[in-house]
Amino acid sequence: MKFDTKDLSSADLLAFYRALLLPRLIEEKMLILLRQGKISKWFSGYGQEAISVGATLAMQSDEYILPMHRNLGIFTTREVPLDRLFAQFQGKSSGFTKGRDRSFHFGSQAHHLVGMISHLGPQMGVADGIALAHKLRNQQKATLVITGDGGASEGDFHEAVNLAAVWQLPVIFLIENNCWGLSTPSHEQFNFDSFTLKGPGYGIQTRQVDGNNLLEVYHTIEEAAKTARHQSQPILVECMTFRIRGHEEASGTKYYPKGLIDKWTSKDPIDNYESFLLGQGLMTAKQVEEIKTELNDKITLALQQSNAEAPVTADTKVEEQDLYAPYKQKITLPKSRRKNTLRFVDALSEGLEQALERHPELVLMGQDIAEYGGVFKVTEGFAERFGKERIRNTPISESAVIGSALGLSIQGMKAIVEMQFADFVTCGFNQIVNNLAKSHYRWDQPADVVIRMPTGAGVGAGPFHSQSNESWFFHTPGLKIVYPSTPYDAKGLLHAAIEDPNPYLYFEHKALYRSQTQNVPQDYYTVEVGKARYVTRGEDLTVITYGMGVHWAIDTLTELETIDAEIVDLRTLLPWDQETVRISVNKTNKVLILHEDTLTGGIGAEIAAWISEHCFESLDAPVMREASLDTPVPFAKPLEDNYLPKLRLKQKLLDLHRY
Repeated sequence: MKFDTKDLSSADLLAFYRALLLPRLIEEKMLILLRQGKISKWFSGYGQEAISVGATLAMQSDEYILPMHRNLGIFTTREVPLDRLFAQFQGKSSGFTKGRDRSFHFGSQAHHLVGMISHLGPQMGVADGIALAHKLRNQQKATLVITGDGGASEGDFHEAVNLAAVWQLPVIFLIENNCWGLSTPSHEQFNFDSFTLKGPGYGIQTRQVDGNNLLEVYHTIEEAAKTARHQSQPILVECMTFRIRGHEEASGTKYYPKGLIDKWTSKDPIDNYESFLLGQGLMTAKQVEEIKTELNDKITLALQQSNAEAPVTADTKVEEQDLYAPYKQKITLPKSRRKNTLRFVDALSEGLEQALERHPELVLMGQDIAEYGGVFKVTEGFAERFGKERIRNTPISESAVIGSALGLSIQGMKAIVEMQFADFVTCGFNQIVNNLAKSHYRWDQPADVVIRMPTGAGVGAGPFHSQSNESWFFHTPGLKIVYPSTPYDAKGLLHAAIEDPNPYLYFEHKALYRSQTQNVPQDYYTVEVGKARYVTRGEDLTVITYGMGVHWAIDTLTELETIDAEIVDLRTLLPWDQETVRISVNKTNKVLILHEDTLTGGIGAEIAAWISEHCFESLDAPVMREASLDTPVPFAKPLEDNYLPKLRLKQKLLDLHRY
């Protein structure tokens, strides 16, 4: 193995050796602890250390790196305190996730590191967002994100690389090609010889390097980072290497062909670099032993410190408290009494416009939202007023775009992502429920993201443009969900969601866009999140609903003049207003829960269960529900009308009233 030192000094080369050796010595210790049952899992980077160490040394210390589970050397080279690192492996409270996630599934803002989640690919979109923040702020900084050859088969890889290429983002996509995805060899994962062949397809530069050669990795990433910084463009770097040990220790290596491990052992990055230094007279055998002793002593001391820490203690209050980033909403009232009569869609547009004025680093992203103004024209004229840097058209890449929104949040910016239709959120589902929702709980990183969700049926759009999918997210801790039914609430709840540093799903019913008008304050204002409102007051029964259900209830009860009903508009679905529901049910003693979503597994089921548990003694009738049929949303109007609950609502109210 040949090493080109270029302009590195003798001191640099020795420092590189220490950095390369440390993760190997830690891993040897961790394998012992694994056998002793003191840690539960270990993902080996044995033989791949040159990639982690060389790449990190080449990056500036304030540039973000997004590592994988074999990149121990990134954490050690960034000088993450070893006692905290070991506490993280042991699931203790001083670890970076306080015992909530294992191994390298964490980040540290202090060290400019953003950890992976087990799904591998999503972090590449996050890297795009981090790089976008640098670009918008005119900072000449690069971002490095790691994936494996296996992870590069995921759609997230394509979406993130393509997005970075289209937006010319300073991201280095480093692929650790260790030739195996767990037990599956490369030829069963992709049909090409090198990832460098992908570059021309995306219009980006690529490099391939010997991933076991520390200096080759260092010089290549150093050059790529300079190019990314100064020319603001993505670069793909393929590092050829091999995983000497199993995917994780329990899986073993029996699937490797005979002799393959021996072949790659001869290319060991540490042995070869050490031999080079000794051969050049840059280091003596005595120094090697002294360095190993010093590093082992450092490891031992850190282990003693982490071992001395007591096991984590569960505290339910703390667990629930850490679900969201700390935030206490301050209600903003309009400064004047000036009002305009606005349609629902106009209230949304005005709300977004005022939010963009109020938050200079707020970025909007979505398909066709710039010059075209979005398919519902909510952002019409925004690109001309605020510029295309902030009003960003995106490729059809929901996952990468939502990941980018999280990346902007990591950089302290705010982001709104428009789903063209709420139905299409399925293509970004993983980013929402596993990245946005869990980010603060896992490593104290807020996800300051609002996802706008044009939703609902009644517009003859069929199964893939009409779904009500709020219940998918209602079950996910860490998210907040709002669903306004009036123009006033549409504007005020939108402002409230944007102000809050936690992730929101903002549902807006398409059929309300141009059918509902209201006098709306001209000024900026917010509506309280988590607080329902009384649409009507009554004594006979309570209707709990939201969104289009509010208007169905009003219309139907107007026909039924004999029923004195109280309508409660939840407005916020997560967290929902239990106290207002309790007060109303205790007063009327009868309750119907109405929503457009399908009946089975809908939000109404949870509310009904809660009422039965907490208000049972006040009930004079069973808790009733009315919702859409348990089928997909049909296209033809007679079928769609039959699907929706509105035609069944009158009889349900009569049944409940007579009970």
